[in-house]
Amino acid sequence: MTAAPTVPQASALPEHVRVAFGVKDATPRPVVWAGQRAWHCGEVLLRPVADNAMAAWSAGVLETLDVEAVRLARPVRSSDGRWVVAGWAASRFLAGASEPRHDDVVSASLRLHAATATVQRPRLLDNRDDLLARSAAAAFGERRFALDEASGGRLFAELAAHRRPMKSPPQVVHGELFGAVLFDGDGTPVVLDLVPFWRPPEWAAAVVVVDAIAWGGADEGLMDRWAHLDEWPQALLRAALYRLALHAQHPDASARSVAGLERVAGLVSARL
Repeated sequence: MTAAPTVPQASALPEHVRVAFGVKDATPRPVVWAGQRAWHCGEVLLRPVADNAMAAWSAGVLETLDVEAVRLARPVRSSDGRWVVAGWAASRFLAGASEPRHDDVVSASLRLHAATATVQRPRLLDNRDDLLARSAAAAFGERRFALDEASGGRLFAELAAHRRPMKSPPQVVHGELFGAVLFDGDGTPVVLDLVPFWRPPEWAAAVVVVDAIAWGGADEGLMDRWAHLDEWPQALLRAALYRLALHAQHPDASARSVAGLERVAGLVSARL
């Protein structure tokens, strides 16, 4: 739905940031890691962050989180103990590549969220009003606003009529895992950071499925292979509504990107 980030220039990495994270003498190598612009500096990965508070919260959770069969890029503190310096965060560099292993990403999502089930709801979600938060709230029927019909609003209204209450309890989940999970040389999933939502883990898994079918070339059987998850049809419905709401508001929305969601909407409707 959005253009892939271009490889950044090494000159864009401030020297004082390298000093703060202890990699002044390392040669910075610009990379795109899990869809994010970053700089590989020896054993450390430096990246600019859009939200300092969220990046610091994510680092605090990932510092001690233990996830079965998932490798986490452990955050690195600056020399004075901060997680974020002038809009930059650091983590240990883990090698990995993006692969179309969609079932494995769903499985990693479930293991990750089994581990985050005891993480307390972060206060930073209380006043969050960005595009992702608004779209999730719309998907769950918590907010209403006008959506461009041609970019997804019409499909959103049609699907929303089938929304029924979900009993699955919310918890901290990563709601943007598609494209953000890499696989190392042994095939182990690698996760860089957390994009927090307070939603059921089934919904987060369903978002991966929706994205994989809409834009990742996954077969429609991906939906059925995870049908044993609790309240799966309604989780899929809310995942599709989330992407439709986001797409209808996104400045980079296009006829090509909405076509994938139109296919997903039809597949979800057939399973309600």
